[in-house]
Amino acid sequence: MGRPTIDFADPAAVLALNRALLRCYHGIREWELPPGSLCPPIPGRLDYIHLLADLLAGKNGAPPRGPEIAILDLGTGANCVYPILGTSEYGWRFVGTEVAAESAAWAERIVAANPALAAAVEIRRVARPEHILRGVAKPGETFAAAMCNPPFHASPAEAAAGTARKVRNLNGGKTPAAPVLNFGGRGHELWCPGGEVAFVRRMIAQSAEQPELCRWFTTLVSSRESLPAIEAALRDARAAEVREIPVAQGQKRTRIVAWRFGAI
Repeated sequence: MGRPTIDFADPAAVLALNRALLRCYHGIREWELPPGSLCPPIPGRLDYIHLLADLLAGKNGAPPRGPEIAILDLGTGANCVYPILGTSEYGWRFVGTEVAAESAAWAERIVAANPALAAAVEIRRVARPEHILRGVAKPGETFAAAMCNPPFHASPAEAAAGTARKVRNLNGGKTPAAPVLNFGGRGHELWCPGGEVAFVRRMIAQSAEQPELCRWFTTLVSSRESLPAIEAALRDARAAEVREIPVAQGQKRTRIVAWRFGAI
């Protein structure tokens, strides 16, 4: 006899699971997403938050807590997941940036519907997708860290092929007649010209333009093959310190790349 489980190939099941996790463990009473929007796996996103807390703890060993810790979430999405988890786990304050008007509106709706978020999270629209760090901060504003889950694929066709591979894996190697995104995702959430390498290199260049903006700049990097180009960009930017932090959740293996320019 099998154990109760979730059909992770079913987007509705994934959405229901995430909604239950956020309600049970993080006190989120209202959490809805527009159709087709990225519905992130909560445990994996929580790993990023905890690893970022360890990074900010430094040699002291105690993760910093409270609203004096300001985090910049680049591309927060309609789901607003990192601000939700960061405020719940550590009481941090967040500024979430978003280029898509509809996604920003949904994130704002989630914030407004949950009192614990309303005083701790601000959503800011970004006018141009190439402006990752440019123009997102107010004069004199600084952050303990920036975090980002960049679009991985370089084109819609590449994103579709990646989806097909994922669905085959979830279905025991079988290809369904009409593959769907089990975790959803719209165009700007899944791909950008040049893929994650181009996106992260642009983020690095813009971080070097304003190195005092964040104590640490961080991003997820999905593919190990992306690392050489990213490491070269960090050398060119003359980052004072670079760290690669492994992230493992089930069978998925990825990493966080973190860099800084000044003293911790």
